[in-house]
Amino acid sequence: MTSLNILGISCYYHDSAAALVQDGKLVAAAEEERFNRQKHYFGFPELAIRYCLKEGRIAPGDLDYIAFYEKPLLKFERLFTTFVATWPLSLNTFRLAMPIWLKEKLWLRKRILRSLGVDKPVLFGEHHLSHAASAFLVSPFTEAAILTLDGVGEWSTTTFGYGRGTEITLEKEIRFPHSLGLFYSALTAYLGFRVNDAEWKVMGLAPYGKPTLVDRISELIEVKRDGSFRLKLEYFSYFYHSSMPFNRRFEEHMGQPRRPPGDDEPSPFYKDVAHSGQKVTEGVIVTMAQALHERYHLDHLCIAGGVGLNSVANWRILQRTPFKDIFIQPAAGDDGAAVGVAYYIYNTLLARPRIYTMTDAYLGPQFSDEEIEAFLAQRGVRHEVLARQAMLERAAREIAGNKVLGWFQGRMEFGPRALGARSILANPMNPVMKDVINAKIKFRERFRPFAPSVLREKANEYFDLGEVDSPYMLLIPDVRPEKRSLIPAVTHEDGTGRVQTVTRSAHPLFYELICEFEKLTGCPVVLNTSFNVRGEPIVCTPEDAYNCFMKTGMDVLVMGRCVITEKDESTLNEQVRQMDYERLEST
Repeated sequence: MTSLNILGISCYYHDSAAALVQDGKLVAAAEEERFNRQKHYFGFPELAIRYCLKEGRIAPGDLDYIAFYEKPLLKFERLFTTFVATWPLSLNTFRLAMPIWLKEKLWLRKRILRSLGVDKPVLFGEHHLSHAASAFLVSPFTEAAILTLDGVGEWSTTTFGYGRGTEITLEKEIRFPHSLGLFYSALTAYLGFRVNDAEWKVMGLAPYGKPTLVDRISELIEVKRDGSFRLKLEYFSYFYHSSMPFNRRFEEHMGQPRRPPGDDEPSPFYKDVAHSGQKVTEGVIVTMAQALHERYHLDHLCIAGGVGLNSVANWRILQRTPFKDIFIQPAAGDDGAAVGVAYYIYNTLLARPRIYTMTDAYLGPQFSDEEIEAFLAQRGVRHEVLARQAMLERAAREIAGNKVLGWFQGRMEFGPRALGARSILANPMNPVMKDVINAKIKFRERFRPFAPSVLREKANEYFDLGEVDSPYMLLIPDVRPEKRSLIPAVTHEDGTGRVQTVTRSAHPLFYELICEFEKLTGCPVVLNTSFNVRGEPIVCTPEDAYNCFMKTGMDVLVMGRCVITEKDESTLNEQVRQMDYERLEST
């Protein structure tokens, strides 16, 4: 019997991606950046599409539908309307935007079919409807309230609604230029970080500050009890300026912005901006969620859109509203919308029953032990090949011995979080490990935090998590006070942790590694961060992983059953070669 194949595509804003749904099952999903090594790549996802078709063992001609995550003509209407309304301030943005729209974006159907070499139906979903479907239609809930929040889609920036069965109803929207995502981006830029890349730096910096500026920042946004809000647009410029989201009046109100930094330590004032801006954002999101519950009286909530990656706000919803459980799409940004539009066609337009629940995010490429060994042999890399149990025991010993370990196993994760497939792992019990990894491996700011990955059945011993799962690092509960001194490397400045709960069913190998670490140390938690350095995407292939290992201060690389410890000094990053490790680890 021939399968029903739907290819979902998202691109031309940031984090381009593709996803393949076969007979209602999500068989593959990946971001283009992982293949072409260009972080936050926004162009057409040719390599991601090629991977999805290969994983599904089909040719382009076997596709029944191709689905794009938004409506280009409606988006173009919003852009052109905004250009006219803000002219001549928008002149430079108009000059930058029009060439790619006139050359490629307005002819997207032809671009897709030409790339695939087929003549198949191409369907276009609305941006926020794709986000909503990406959360609800793959959630474990048959009925749930739905909240989507991001920068902007066509016109919508926020939508409120509900899902029942295979149907999604979005009853209310907030429209551009009023956007909580762009509000947070303005704070990101004000703090000297890159928009659409470093919003989580604001979250990482926030625990170091104090809420001294909440009232000042609150003056920039007006929030109503029903969850609607309006920005004070006289302070912002993102709707007519291509690179600067705030204007001089914003600076007069807030003070001198922090200039794009090297690796300098933010002053207390900017830490307070991050803390206060995060508090204001959390307050708006909790108000929205409370209004949704009052409107629909449902127990469950689904969240998608880039703002859905704000893990602190997600946890506040569970703390401060009556919702009993929450599902956040792990690829909550535009990448995940490729999944959503494919499922909207399958479940809603074609009225097929829901048969798939997203229980993990391991949807990318995987490489066999034979492929890994062939790569290492071709590069002449000396390595050990161990049996499965011996490899697990060795890896656990290395981590327990305060070595930093690259961990490359199974299918790559979909979304921005490393969840034990493409991860860098370390000992959370060592208080200096955070500084060591930030300095000699990630090459990033000292304040950046790391996540604890914990065995699900032991999670409540260490975290105030209750019965809620956190498989995608999208919740930040408190670390229990009596445990904070035991896992200092993954405890944030404010006593919280961006936790990943790990189950045997989702990733048996990663689960068993943590079990082995617990046998050695008594601790069922490991430090987990993404397998990449600052400015690069998470690794995808054995070659990517080996190259990252060689140019950083990582101690051990475990790929499949292969263990690599030796390095060629000539390949090490200059920053690593010159670093005084003993001094760093003693501070």
